[in-house]
This record gives sequence, C-alpha cells and structure tokens, in this order.
Amino acid sequence: MKKGIHPDYKELTVEMSDGSSVVTRSTMKVKDGVYKTEVDSKNHPFYIGSDRMIAAAGRVDKFNKKYGKK
Repeated sequence: MKKGIHPDYKELTVEMSDGSSVVTRSTMKVKDGVYKTEVDSKNHPFYIGSDRMIAAAGRVDKFNKKYGKK
C-alpha cells in the first residue's frame, strides 16, 4: 500500500439508542472515539415492522372502500 494516501483506521465505539455498545474499527472521525446513534435496529420502523402494519392497514381500508358492501 502507498503511504500517506489512506485515512486513519482506528477503533470506534458505537453506542446504540438503548445504551448497548459495539466496538468496531472505522475511518469515521468522531470525538473521543465514540459514535452515538439515534436510530438502530431496535427502534427503526423497518426492523420492528410497525411501518408494514400501517401500510397493510392502508391497503385493507382501500380495498374495503373500493369493493366493500355499501
């Protein structure tokens, strides 16, 4: 590898929104080597499935309005 062209690759602690943490390595520049996330797999709608429930409910309502008994 050429010297002087690659970013620093150092340890980084990622603190999740629920308080848990993961130690990894990254080129990200953060103060004190700690990155705090606001969104992770325990609170994002994509992972917890709440967004899917809302979308499914919307499709059911649309179907009932279009084909439901009057």
